[in-house]
This record gives sequence, structure tokens and C-alpha cells, in this order.
Amino acid sequence: MQRVIEIPVAEVEPTREAILRALGGPADRPADARVERLLSDALEKLRSNAEPRGMFADVGAREFAAIYEGAGDNDVPSPLAEIFPRADLLALFAVTVGPALSEGIAALFDEGCPALGATLDAAASEATELAAAHLDRIVLGEARAEGRADEGSRLLRYSPGYCGWNLTGQRALFVALHPDAIGISLTESCLMEPLKSISGVMVLGLPEIHDFDNDYPFCSECRTKDCRRRIQAIESSRPEGDTNGDSE
Repeated sequence: MQRVIEIPVAEVEPTREAILRALGGPADRPADARVERLLSDALEKLRSNAEPRGMFADVGAREFAAIYEGAGDNDVPSPLAEIFPRADLLALFAVTVGPALSEGIAALFDEGCPALGATLDAAASEATELAAAHLDRIVLGEARAEGRADEGSRLLRYSPGYCGWNLTGQRALFVALHPDAIGISLTESCLMEPLKSISGVMVLGLPEIHDFDNDYPFCSECRTKDCRRRIQAIESSRPEGDTNGDSE
């Protein structure tokens, strides 16, 4: 069943350190007064304009296989194609922080305020990720409460446009999930509007199902290698002494 979640703005407010890291600056030492002012102004605009909302819906492995296949444009092989059949639970999801932030960012650049525009853009991106993390906690917590997952289970998100899942996969995902319920639409080029939105599938299972070597052909073109950080994060969150993903 599809569920819509209204997310408190406080849940998506990033730290100044996170914004500085997103901007590529040092987050471990005090910023000068001008940068601190930019951070303060960006956070104030985020608090005033963010409208975070999310939604999710459980999906069976067979149904997701058809969604993932989409128009047949995915890379073969790909990590997700090998991961999702091993999952205990799959859920389609979408989150957004609303259109006002994207409009505000564009307006700042148009008005000749690129520094504040870039800072707000970084803050909004971090806020969108925090909105998705808020959904993660809800889905994982409910799965554990319902006995569909234990303390050893971990959840990771996968999105079209990454790791071999072609961006055109958004079309089948949107048909199945209907993110228009939270104000997200899809352009002809499969980009989401508002821009500060994330969609994809949540994959819940033992930590080892998410661990893959980054030796797929498309990995050499990846600039972030974000999968390494995510895999390391779930590995480090295993209960002490756990070697197979089960809780002690």
C-alpha cells in the first residue's frame, strides 16, 4: 500500500559541516565571517521554503523485476540486478523538499548572487538526502516491528541513473509509484521536477547482499564512488562480533 509521509523541516536541516563538505570546502576548521554569513542565510532560506514530503510502497521481487527492466536500457550485468532478488523487503520510494527551494536557487543566480545560490543549492541537496534518510528509518523500523527484518538487517537505496540502472527507468518507477501524489513530475528527459528530489527502490536485507566489487564496466566512469562509502557504512554498523549479518 502506498503511503505519503509529511516530514518535519527540522528533520532535513543539514549541519554547516555537511554543507561545507558538499561545497568542497574544509569542514574541520572555522570558516571566515563571509562564509558563515552565507551558511546562516542559506539555512534560513531552507527553513522558510523547504516542504519535505516522501512516499513509499512495498513491491514484490517479481513486480520490481519488471520495473527495473523498464525499456531494456540497463547495463548488463549490474549490481542491483544481482542484489534485489536476495532482499527480504523491497519498497519503491520518492522524496522531495518541494519546488520553492529550486526556484529560490535559480532566482539567486539570476539576481547575481552566485555565492548564496551555490550555498543554498548545497544545503538543499543535503536536505533532500536527509529526507530520504528519514524514510529509511521509517521503513526499516516498521519492518523490524512487524518481524519482517531483524537487528542485523540493513537498508540501502538505489536510484535510476546510477550503478547501471538507466535513467529511463524513472518512467516505469513513476507509473508504479505515482510520485505526483507528493508533487513530483518527470520531464521528457527523465529528470525529476522539483529538481531536489530522489526516487528509487529501498532494498532491505543482510549487509552482505549490498557488498559488490566496483569492477563493472560503468564503474570506471563514476566520479563519486559513493557505493564504497555506503557499503562501508553498513559494514561498520553491524553488531559487534557479527560476521553474517544476524544480530547476536
